[in-house]
Amino acid sequence: MAQTTPNHTQTVSGWAALDSSGKAVPYTFKRRENGVNDVTIEIMYCGICHTDLHFAKNDWGITMYPVVPGHEITGIITKVGSNVNKFKLGDRVGVGCLAASCLECDFCKSSRENYCDQIQLTYNGIFWDGSITYGGYSKFIVADHRYVVRIPENLPMDATAPLLCAGITVFSPFKDSNLVDTPGKKVGVVGLGGLGHLAVKFGKAFGHHVTVISTSPSKEKEARERFGVDDFIVSTNAQKLQVCSHIIRSSEKNSRFYRGYSVSQAFSGANTRITQSKRDIGSGKRSVRGSMTGSTSETQEMLDVCGKHNITCDIELVKTDNINEAWDRLARNDVRYRFVIDIAGNSSSL
Repeated sequence: MAQTTPNHTQTVSGWAALDSSGKAVPYTFKRRENGVNDVTIEIMYCGICHTDLHFAKNDWGITMYPVVPGHEITGIITKVGSNVNKFKLGDRVGVGCLAASCLECDFCKSSRENYCDQIQLTYNGIFWDGSITYGGYSKFIVADHRYVVRIPENLPMDATAPLLCAGITVFSPFKDSNLVDTPGKKVGVVGLGGLGHLAVKFGKAFGHHVTVISTSPSKEKEARERFGVDDFIVSTNAQKLQVCSHIIRSSEKNSRFYRGYSVSQAFSGANTRITQSKRDIGSGKRSVRGSMTGSTSETQEMLDVCGKHNITCDIELVKTDNINEAWDRLARNDVRYRFVIDIAGNSSSL
């Protein structure tokens, strides 16, 4: 692969990690020209996902330095390709985790391109032209319109940015389990963090009895008073877990769904090993599901639902000079509930 092609003629400033020390520094690089299927987006805001830290520090051993993170992008369209008819100049749009896919497999043809085995990510991926993708910690981005979504007019673009990853990751299990339009279920949310607080907001908006399941008893007051949860359970209390018929365990880049409460080790660390017996799962018609972010159409559906219910993320807005400070705090789980970078530098009210 190559960092650029001869078509990469646009100079853009951004912020990148240059090595595994994992520090963001100002970085100037090239983006491709706006093609027939592309839109160019002036970036207003970009959310900080814990995945950004993993790539910056090469925790997974796959980082291609320099890496420009960011896949929770909101901004304004400034250029439109000749094949693009669903967007126009000035539209408020977002870009999530996906930059490209094969467009030919069953997943792509059924609007589930997020499960395509040739999926390429918004950053640290390889685009169709062979170039490395660079993300939203930058002043503008060129994106294929098939992976771009429209932001409802009533949603602020800063607090909407994390919905492009955190939001869709927890919305997907709700949709897959028919919980969006069928109120009255008992939903448990494991963890009240960046993803978990959005799962709580979805659950309440969809009319469910929502229980937060946490290892931290100190979070009960916040869960009840700030988010209006119906119940709070410390995760070591196995008996009380039986009140939940649907459980969502939220974590960065992974939202698991447990239909039925009796799943062994469901509330342990990020690399949960399910050891539940076939008999226990089958006898209660229980199921275990996972989600890998969401497709473009599903993300658009999620945003439209958020517009209807006025759901946004609780954020801390940071300046570009404070990216490293935000990363350090995020590593300590010191954020309520997601950091968002003010890329445009003007604290826009868009």
